[in-house]
This record gives sequence, structure tokens and C-alpha cells, in this order.
Amino acid sequence: MIKIKVLRFDPGVDSDSHLETYEIEEKEKMKVLDALNFINDHYGANLAFRSSCRAGQCGSCALKMNGNIVLACKAEVQPNSIIEPLDFPVLKDLIVDRREIEEKAEKMSLFLAKCGDDSLTSDSSETCPEIIPAEKCVDSKKLRSCIECFSCLSACPVIKESSEYAGPYFMRSLSKFALDPRDSADRALDGFEEGLYCCTTCGKCAEVCPKEISIPGDAIEKLRAIACREDVGPLEPHKKLKQTIMETGRSVDPLGESFIKAVHESVATTNSNEITYPAKPSNSESQPSVAFFTGCLVDYRMPKIGFALLKVLQENGIKVEVPENQVCCGSPMIRTGQLDALETLVEQNKKALSNYDTIITVCAGCGATLKKDYPKFGAEFNVMDISEFLADKLDMVNTKPVNMKVTYHDPCHLSRSQDIRLQPREILKKIKGLEFIEMDEPNQCCGSGGGVKSGKPEIASALGEKKAKMIGKLDVDAVVTICPFCQIHIQDSLKKEGLGDIKVLNILELLDMAYNSD
Repeated sequence: MIKIKVLRFDPGVDSDSHLETYEIEEKEKMKVLDALNFINDHYGANLAFRSSCRAGQCGSCALKMNGNIVLACKAEVQPNSIIEPLDFPVLKDLIVDRREIEEKAEKMSLFLAKCGDDSLTSDSSETCPEIIPAEKCVDSKKLRSCIECFSCLSACPVIKESSEYAGPYFMRSLSKFALDPRDSADRALDGFEEGLYCCTTCGKCAEVCPKEISIPGDAIEKLRAIACREDVGPLEPHKKLKQTIMETGRSVDPLGESFIKAVHESVATTNSNEITYPAKPSNSESQPSVAFFTGCLVDYRMPKIGFALLKVLQENGIKVEVPENQVCCGSPMIRTGQLDALETLVEQNKKALSNYDTIITVCAGCGATLKKDYPKFGAEFNVMDISEFLADKLDMVNTKPVNMKVTYHDPCHLSRSQDIRLQPREILKKIKGLEFIEMDEPNQCCGSGGGVKSGKPEIASALGEKKAKMIGKLDVDAVVTICPFCQIHIQDSLKKEGLGDIKVLNILELLDMAYNSD
């Protein structure tokens, strides 16, 4: 027998929800739905829950197990699990009220608008194509498998902080029709009015989707690109960002000397035995050629991280080169839909990086862009996040203790986009004297991504406040992460909450402390 807890609430009887514990017969590969049926059959619990197809096709049985959103008919029940409803108003027990969502879908006309329909398009002379080439249906097809479980809406962090955003389910629906050559409605404008630019592209919706629909990449970013082509979007701060990138090659203005410039000036003048950075990659067979893609913030705002990387690699006998002519990866342009700015950036970085065996990054956003987006534009590299690269290479024998208590924040574009979660924690475990404490939701979005920090600062601030309060409960000295954007935003959020004494460090800065012999 195993025990599970179920959150119960009967509005006609209970003043508040409460957990009830049940013992159930343990069976191999027993599903959550089987456990709920067992409870009703053996305890007469009159537990209310939805289910229908039992095959993961109807979406009706979505709920939460141990805080994770699952389909009750597909997920295997675990001992001591806590079963709860999705984050919507509860009608009874595990049954949530879906009426508001369904009514909104009806008002938004989430059905195919036929070409020539005067009620839905101003161009009534437009006619539908009789034969649609298969290649024109690919993008729309990716979005058609939704089973309307609404897990994405329950998981979305932005919805919980802002009423401006309709949510991922609605953005997926609008994008599905916008990408369908038969549809004639103005879906980009509809999306803009429903908060298209409120999404941080954190990927939480894709993570919980039982049909594995990548809503941020295959729906929201594509709808933003359509909005830009139709001059519906982006937001004004995003336009200014594009101008900065196109004029300077960087998404931020320099506060001091460029890290890349400083490195190359040092190389040109030093005669020491320090690591050298030749102008061209080495053809040595003994060690693969490695290049460091700095990203905009490390190059222009946070050079300390770059120098920490050089020190750590030197301590481990790893040669690295810093290509001088690299530019912004273009992630801000992809996330905001301004794809017309990408070709120049991709080509420039392709020239800078193409002769290296491995490209290492210290920014989650840059890494995800080079890995996932660049191949779509004809540029493929062997890209590794620094934690991924160093996890099995670090020699920590002669390092000194770092007597700190720290927690770790998972950047969305590292944990979800690149599936890198364990490697940073493995590195932290190797640092002598370090006490590591896991926060409640280490991969909860901090609010800095997807163009939201610049375009919708109030949403970024609300998400940052939530993250700061989570960190504040831990009594730690520092938060460790591997994303300069997260690092700056979390530090700002901590200061706003009166927690400015808590430092936010890139993992390389922590490693530099361990290797520092001063």
C-alpha cells in the first residue's frame, strides 16, 4: 500500500480547501486516474475529477501531481504524491471552472476565417487557394495537435501576474490560423491586442504540454514575426533595440572598455607565459580549438565574467580564443519578431566562429540561439554552455574553500531550451566549503526574457519580485546563475525588496573565487 494526498474542496460544505490522505493498493505502472478511481471505489470518497478518453487525447483529466502538471490518465502515481487541481477557480475537488477560457475563445473567433468572408476580412475579393502546397502547411500543422487541456494556461507565470496577457493557449490558436494560407482574419492584430508581447518565452507552456507543442518558438515568435511584417509590432523599445544592434553590433551601449578589445590589446602587448589568443585558430591535433562567444553583456557591461572564464580555463589547462569580430547573436531580434535584422548578424558570426571545433557561451540566451536558431539560417556550430563544457573537466584539488551559502537560479533558456540542469549543480558540489540550498522553484522565470524587460517592464518587475521573495526565504549569501540578463534583473529585484546584500553571481565568478590564490 502507498499513501497519497488529494486536495479536497466542496463549496457547499468547506470554507477552504484541505488535503486528505488515502492509502491505495500499489500496482506497477498505476496511473493517477486509476488511483483516483480506487479512492472512490474503496473509500466512497465522492472525489470529483474529470476524465474521458483515458488515452491522452481529450485533455479533460489534466491536474497537478507534486506541483507538476500532468494528464491523470498518462502519469504514473508516485508514493506520497500530492494531487491538486490546475490553477483555475475550483468547482469541486479536482474539477476547475473552464467557462471563462471557453467564452474567451468564442469571442476571439478561434475558428478558420474563410477567404472572402466579409464579416472577418476587409478584402472580400480574396479567394482561397484550391490546392495548398504541403510546404505552406508545415508551420500551421505543428500547432494543430492541441487537446485543450489548458495546462499551458495553468503553468504560465505571466498570466498569474498580469491580466493583459491572454495566454499561450490563445496565442497558439491565433498563430495556427495566421500560418494557415486559408485563413483571412487579422490574427497578428488580434494577438497584439491580447498581449502578444507580454510573453517572456520562458518555455514553461511547452514543458507541460502533453502534445509537446513548442508554443514560444512555433507560435508566439512566429506570430510576432508576422506582426512585424504587417507593421503591427514590435513595441517601441524593441525598435530602438534593433537600431542599436544594427548600428553597433551590440544590444547595449558600453559602460567601459570592451572585454574583447581589452583581451586583444593585452595579447598584443604581453610577453608573459599567460594563455595567448592567436589571431587564427590552432590546427593542433592534441587539443580541439575552442572559441568564447561573449555575448553583448559580458563584452560591454560585465567583463569580470569574461576574465573569470579565462582564469578558470587557464587553471585547467584549456586554451581558448576570443574571436575579435563577433557581434550580437540576434536573440533579442528573434524573440521580438524582427527577423529582417538577422541575416547580417548570422553572417558576421558565421565568419567569426566557423573555424572552431567548439564554441562556449556563458549566456543562456546566446547559447540557445546559437544552438537552436542559427541552424535555421544556415549556420551550425558545436555550441556548449560553460557548465556543459566544464562539468567533466574541472580539477578542483588545489582550490581554496569558498565559505558561502548559495542557491541556484535556472535560466529559462538554459534549463528548458537547452535541457541543462544537472551540470551547474554538479559544478557547485565540487567547490570546497560551499553550502548549496535549492530554492522552491529554481526554474521559475525571473521576467527578464522575451523582450519583456524593455517592452513590458511592469510584468518583468512583478516576476522579478516573486523570484526575489523566493530567494529571500533562504538566508543565502548569493544566487548563482549562467545568464547575464537574469543576473542583472534578479540583482535589481533583490535590491527593490531590500535584499541587496545577497549577491548574484555567474558560476564562473564563483569558480574564480575558488581558484584565486590571493
